[in-house]
Amino acid sequence: MDSGSEYQRRYLGELRLVLEEICCHLCLFQHFEMEEAAPGSVRVRRDFDLGVPDAFADIRVAPPHKAPYFVEVKYGYSRAKLLSSLKRKYYVDPPGLEGAERLVLVIDADHFEDWSDIEAEITASLPVGLTLEVWNQKHLLGLLQTALGIQIETINQSTILDVRDAFTLAKGRLAFGDRWSDDTLQNALLWQFGPWTLKYLCDAGLEARSILPPARYRRVVAMHADLCSFSSFVRDTRDGNVLRRCLTAFYSKARFTIINTGGMLYQFVGDEVVGLYGLPLLSDDYPDHAVDAALALIDIGNSVSRDWQRQIDRIQPAAGVHIGMAIGDAQIVSQRAFGRAHLGAISDAMNLGSRLVAHAAPREIVVSNSLYWSLNEGYQSEFEELDAIDARNIGRVRAWRRAARDPGGMS
Repeated sequence: MDSGSEYQRRYLGELRLVLEEICCHLCLFQHFEMEEAAPGSVRVRRDFDLGVPDAFADIRVAPPHKAPYFVEVKYGYSRAKLLSSLKRKYYVDPPGLEGAERLVLVIDADHFEDWSDIEAEITASLPVGLTLEVWNQKHLLGLLQTALGIQIETINQSTILDVRDAFTLAKGRLAFGDRWSDDTLQNALLWQFGPWTLKYLCDAGLEARSILPPARYRRVVAMHADLCSFSSFVRDTRDGNVLRRCLTAFYSKARFTIINTGGMLYQFVGDEVVGLYGLPLLSDDYPDHAVDAALALIDIGNSVSRDWQRQIDRIQPAAGVHIGMAIGDAQIVSQRAFGRAHLGAISDAMNLGSRLVAHAAPREIVVSNSLYWSLNEGYQSEFEELDAIDARNIGRVRAWRRAARDPGGMS
């Protein structure tokens, strides 16, 4: 059984993880519903690399035609930990702040007797041009009431799960409109796709059962993102709570990234996440969106690995994620007769993507030749062609690599 301090640490860690997700939804709500921004035009990144060692912003929001801003969720932090975290990330004016005008701090300010002094110290230490905006509990609850119409008195494990459920219902109503019934199939689709993707399909006349029927789909992009040194991390982690906490963070942030860049979350397999792009309909730039997600997952993998490394003794040989991607046809198959909620996929692109992961070093992306030629010229310029790769049962293949960038000092 966990000690009281360990339970509190684990509870606050999960609470902040849920709050991060909710704050992402609140920011999207503000821009979509209040400012009428076009779906897909607001870019939200989790664990955004600020370009200095060990500095990842919790959330970066880039709305259209406006300056980007950052959100830091620090519920349950002590004064010393709060100031240390913000100093490490923001006081040095990191390159990742370029163009940003404000920092939103989500904090249980009422728990600090000297909050006004703390706020003044933070404000005085921020780079010129970056304004501090505090979301205390009262302000956060007001935003939730405006967005969801729900009224809660305080933020704790019970109420925050109610809020997450309310956002799920709101996303369901957005996606399916009057046909929202909160059934197994609709919830499965909401787990695998973003609500704006589903809304687009439903507005085109599709019902839930016809959104992704078993069939052969052309030119599907398969993305495999794999945590480096996973077996070693697991072997050297004595505390199971650390392992579970880090993997939950990776899973949660990876899913958010994939479905909010227009992809389908296919599955998690241990340390690997698989996303599919181009299902069920193709857009002009869906391969680029898959690369956008891959770049965001590199930051997430770096951040999760750093957090994990901080909590164990032995230095790990590698960190972050490495990613393999390919494009090709995919067969979507029901996992039980007449089923639509539980689907499997058979695809040469998935097979090749999983092989290419092994040829990507930490923080690198390796893509198949056909996927490379499907990208826009801007992305193509970031890749270099590799020597022919032996892809085991597939044979020798051509591939391209985007080498690791290291603005944050990751070794």
